[in-house]
Amino acid sequence: MIRVTGRISIGEDELTEDFLRASGPGGQNVNKLETAVQLRFAAMASPNLPEAVKARLVTLAGRRMTKDGVLVITAQRHRTRERNREDALQRLLDLLREAATPPPPPRRPTKPSRAAKARRVDEKTRRGATKRLRGGKPGDE
Repeated sequence: MIRVTGRISIGEDELTEDFLRASGPGGQNVNKLETAVQLRFAAMASPNLPEAVKARLVTLAGRRMTKDGVLVITAQRHRTRERNREDALQRLLDLLREAATPPPPPRRPTKPSRAAKARRVDEKTRRGATKRLRGGKPGDE
């Protein structure tokens, strides 16, 4: 079991990995070795994810989620297969953790109190008086 949060864990048997040739740096190995990793997680079929987390995951995943509800993460940043596997798993866990945190409650708009409005008007009046006292026309020296 892979621990995602304190309450959510996913089984290692729910993940499948495919290896493919990576683009980018790799020297002489780039055309010979399959170092890129494509990690697949059947999120919608997972019994370990609550429905609310699944709904948020669909939104967060965007194009990485297939129509069948399979989350596909491709990692090819590194030159070795092992580091790409770790990178893909870490990105999956980060995405699941983000989906597991519920959104904050919506902000309820409030109105300023009567005293706050009065303070604002008083401050405007004082500021205007200060500016008026500065005044004078050029050449009135």
